[in-house]
Amino acid sequence: MVPDATTLGVLGRYLRPLWPQALVLALLLLGSIGLSLYLPQLLARFLDTAQARGPLSELTRLAGLYILLAVGVQLLSAGATFMGAQVGWLATNRLRVDLMRHLLSLDLSFHKNRTPGELIERVDGDVTALSNFFSQFTVRVFGAALLLVGALVMFWREVWWVGLGVTVFSAFTLWAMNRVRRLGVDATTQEREASARLFGFVEERLTGLEDVRALGGGQHTLTRFLGVQRRYFWRAFDAWGRRSVVWRLSMLLFAIGYVGVLSAAVGLYAAGSLTLGSAFLFYQYMSLVEEPIDQLTQQLQDLQKAGASLQRVGELLRLRPGLPTGAAQLPVSGPLTLTFEDVSFSYEGDESPVLKDVSFTLAAGRHAGLLGRTGSGKTTLTRLVSRLYDPTLGSVRLNGLRVGDIAPASLRRRVAVVTQDVQLFQAPVRDNLTFFDAAVPDERVEAALREVGLGEWLDRLPGGLHAPLAAGSLSAGEAQLLAFARVMLQDPGLIILDEPSSRLDPATETQLTRAMGRLLDGRTAVIIAHRLDTVARADDILVLGGGELLEHGPREGLARDPRSHYARLLRASRAQQEEVLA
Repeated sequence: MVPDATTLGVLGRYLRPLWPQALVLALLLLGSIGLSLYLPQLLARFLDTAQARGPLSELTRLAGLYILLAVGVQLLSAGATFMGAQVGWLATNRLRVDLMRHLLSLDLSFHKNRTPGELIERVDGDVTALSNFFSQFTVRVFGAALLLVGALVMFWREVWWVGLGVTVFSAFTLWAMNRVRRLGVDATTQEREASARLFGFVEERLTGLEDVRALGGGQHTLTRFLGVQRRYFWRAFDAWGRRSVVWRLSMLLFAIGYVGVLSAAVGLYAAGSLTLGSAFLFYQYMSLVEEPIDQLTQQLQDLQKAGASLQRVGELLRLRPGLPTGAAQLPVSGPLTLTFEDVSFSYEGDESPVLKDVSFTLAAGRHAGLLGRTGSGKTTLTRLVSRLYDPTLGSVRLNGLRVGDIAPASLRRRVAVVTQDVQLFQAPVRDNLTFFDAAVPDERVEAALREVGLGEWLDRLPGGLHAPLAAGSLSAGEAQLLAFARVMLQDPGLIILDEPSSRLDPATETQLTRAMGRLLDGRTAVIIAHRLDTVARADDILVLGGGELLEHGPREGLARDPRSHYARLLRASRAQQEEVLA
């Protein structure tokens, strides 16, 4: 795999700011390597002194110095390992944050085609592979390269032609391993893809666990899981087999290399050209050649994994949102005017339009009830307002500004959406309301909860705002009220409510209706509803059918007009209630 400009840019962007730590790391490595190269010299002098029956004091001095320097090598190596891990984790933690931010900026169409489990594997799995690689790369690869060069220099100092032979051997070994390591890159990429599918499968099934159990789909799910897992196992096995070619080749080549070096050492010693200590140096320095090449061998396998992960991360970072961003700012307070001008929309790959020539204006501060059958385009219409998609034709405007021209941050601050399925975090109550924004004071959070009617619920919590909110601990009504409190803190100018009372009992619905009245006061609102009671206090009514705007007008006027779609819906609803009561 040849790194492309984006891949190299990713490396530079996250490693360059850490140059002070890298400098300390380099000094630690140089000290450790220098001492490692000097230690065999002490051993050689010790052996030559012992063979010549030198004084015991000299042998003691050499032994003590060897032990002292050996401890120094270990301390310097430990420091280099720690610093390398720090560099690696600092770099990749920044990458993980930026990658997460980038994924959140991509269009909804991107996320619709990928499971959350797959994206988790990208943000966590791929980046963790990179962090493991970065944390060891400098220490093991850069350090190993320095140690290898140093060992070769020492060979040249002892006997030049032996140094030449070991240099040629080392160059050939590295060339051969670099050639065979490429076998594992594609296989490793497929392994990571299979891992992403496995994560996605598990995430989807755990999300739908309630339905799987209720409908007796456990055995089917388990069978499918075993199939996905089997695919991952064989992909991983194939990738491991291809990556292992590197170290198997290394073992074979070094068996040949040791035989050659030891044969040269024995021959030179027998000819009287070397002392015993110098002959021993050949073995020691060959070990110092083997050690860095062995480290490089192991790191080349990690390099294959990191290379595949870095390639995939680079591919994600190359993706750009399909929706261009603007810079216009909405007013920081007050209700917003919403306008649709001849809006038509089709989802990507779908030729039939979901919305057709929809035009209407919702004045600032007015509340519109959005009615229509399932599939009529209600949710799509609200997605265009919050700019999860752009219209295929026409324009959506807020206070006269096209939503495409508005800065995303301004749009998100001033337009709030409350969906049917409220997403809660396993975190304290205040973090669930503020989205982990520590700048929001507790007083504002508590006031928002009491405003929507959750004051008594808050008082019962041990720890109040800082009590952990466990998954599944809230009823549907409480979750909706908590979502209302979130919006209160945001203070938007336009609120979209998607079926706010669809799953509530009458008593809870009454409480929710009171909270909704306080929430919508002084703000523009679009309320999607199937139940007409939900929009009984709306100012305007919008009726969609087959993607077209069938009707738009003041609610009271439409209710009095017996020919209106809204009046017919009211009559049908009353007839249904009378039939139930009868």
